Amino acid sequence: MAASATSATKKQVAKGSTRTQINRTIVEFDKDQELHAYREMLMIRRFEEKAGQMYGMGLIGGFCHLYIGQEAVVVGMQMASKEGDQVVTSYRDHGHMLVCGMEPKGVMAELTGRRDGYSKGKGGSMHMFSREKNFFGGHGIVGAQVSIGTGLAFANTYRGNDNVSMIYFGDGASNQGQIYECFNMAKLWNLPAIYVIENNKYGMGTSIERSSSNTDLSQRGASFGIPGEQVDGMDVRAVLAAAERSIEWARAGKGPYILEMLTYRYRGHSMSDPAKYRSKEEVQKMRNEHDPIEQVRQRLIEGGMASEDELKAIDKSIRSVVSEAAEYAQSNPEPDAAELWTDITI
Repeated sequence: MAASATSATKKQVAKGSTRTQINRTIVEFDKDQELHAYREMLMIRRFEEKAGQMYGMGLIGGFCHLYIGQEAVVVGMQMASKEGDQVVTSYRDHGHMLVCGMEPKGVMAELTGRRDGYSKGKGGSMHMFSREKNFFGGHGIVGAQVSIGTGLAFANTYRGNDNVSMIYFGDGASNQGQIYECFNMAKLWNLPAIYVIENNKYGMGTSIERSSSNTDLSQRGASFGIPGEQVDGMDVRAVLAAAERSIEWARAGKGPYILEMLTYRYRGHSMSDPAKYRSKEEVQKMRNEHDPIEQVRQRLIEGGMASEDELKAIDKSIRSVVSEAAEYAQSNPEPDAAELWTDITI
């Protein structure tokens, strides 16, 4: 995937932390990798911006959790995956769907509750799936996806393939008891499971410092013998480097691995969250100094790999795709009432 890698570490002081270093190893991207990462992350952001707009207009109902700011995590992870690897995540799931190859039109149609959405308009933002793309949800129950993802990893071992299950959950979910049951089983049977903790600093509206006695979440599997590391989740190159290490470990039959991605969401927990628990200055500082898309943009321009006009053209093309998806979703018919009785077990 990459020609070379460089490494550096930085001290991190955290309450109750048993580990003091963030692994900042990066993969040096070539032009094609930079452009790929730029397009994928920008697609997520423009899609999420449009989803937020449509939610405000009343076109999307129920809950809606945006991924803006966290794009580098799932893009970097997917750059290291292969066909057959599975993805399962929480309710902040639109970005994961898009990077797995699910069509923007189908995702937006599901958000608006339309017939041709990925769950036939019955799942909405938090519950859509694609067996074809090996995307297993979207789950509204906090931490529930971890058990499902661990089961997928067990299925890979049982079938004797070399697929890896990538299981995403947040810092808030990391305190759920079922996760530790999964850690125990995964290590006991050396399952190919990558536990990706997207630590965006706030579980709902509670800072991690107020909810977790040990804020180094990468060490949550230490008592089970599961290796873990903290990663700069705002740098897609660092994410890819960590993804390659952990996936190679799991594919080799060495068992599960924990990656704590230190990331940040710019919007509230959900569209109904005014996010008054943090200052505007805090959010703006992250945007100015650590934005994952802007980092790639600057490298492309400063490295002479793309011009301002070329990047504007990419943005225009992506905006067009997202606009078409929004128009498609609004014109797509609602499900027939008979759909209430399909895909259920009585």
